[in-house]
Amino acid sequence: MDLSGIFPALTTPFAGDGSVSLADLKHNIQQYDRTGLVGYVVMGSTGESVLLSRSEAEEVLVAVKEAASSGKKLIAGTGAESTAETIERTKRAAELGYDAALVKTPYYYKPAYKPEVYIAHYRRVADASPIPVLLYSVPQFTGVALEPPEVAVLAQHPNIIGIKESSGNVQRVAEIIASVHSDFQVLVGSAATIYPSLTIGACGAILALASALPDKCVELYELIRHGQHEKARELQAVILRASKVVVSECGIAGVKYVMDQRGYRGGLPRLPLLPLHDEQKKRLNTLLETLEPAAMRA
Repeated sequence: MDLSGIFPALTTPFAGDGSVSLADLKHNIQQYDRTGLVGYVVMGSTGESVLLSRSEAEEVLVAVKEAASSGKKLIAGTGAESTAETIERTKRAAELGYDAALVKTPYYYKPAYKPEVYIAHYRRVADASPIPVLLYSVPQFTGVALEPPEVAVLAQHPNIIGIKESSGNVQRVAEIIASVHSDFQVLVGSAATIYPSLTIGACGAILALASALPDKCVELYELIRHGQHEKARELQAVILRASKVVVSECGIAGVKYVMDQRGYRGGLPRLPLLPLHDEQKKRLNTLLETLEPAAMRA
């Protein structure tokens, strides 16, 4: 399975009463289908997956599968704290027609989670999974990271096809790429590092920012792919600034606010995440005004 390209880490829209709005989610998918995004990542960090019930998560997975065009690759976030629960979620994603599973690191019992624990966990999940598995290292949320030696060992498993590396550490990305075989696919989760990561061998990215500015993220990928490095570096600078303000400073609420301004349905985050205050909205509006008109089209 070729995962080259840009995937958005999909948001989960909520209705006024706080319930999941499947209609708004399907609206967003229909809009994204018109872009160059290669597929969708569902129930990841940006999707507020840890704030959803199990039944809500399944509804979201079903809705995206129903709404997405047949040419889009679908990746389901299925990681849980226990190996057994992760396997169960992964098998269910396969039943629903997803192409691959994105499995985050367990993190609650950090003192016990030595490299051999993660290796055993991922091997068992991959052995049981009917679909290919992507490792997911997101230390800014979990407080733990998959290091290159662990990734190198896991890359030998025939059903583990890649990793989403979200630390934003380009050196770690380079070390992972250097330690794995050529078929193992490295995707990054930091929009600020798309250009350097792709130039050293990453195949693509799974980005929160791509939910808000999909066209710009796809354009950067295509510029790099076609060797237009001067233009790519200029666009990376724009995306770096947008990522800092939208994602790093304003978080999921910021991504959703920008979506609202661009014809998508973002809405409010779910408590305990708080909505933006007026000063944050002003900063985001100023940012959007500085982007060229092409970036303002949904």
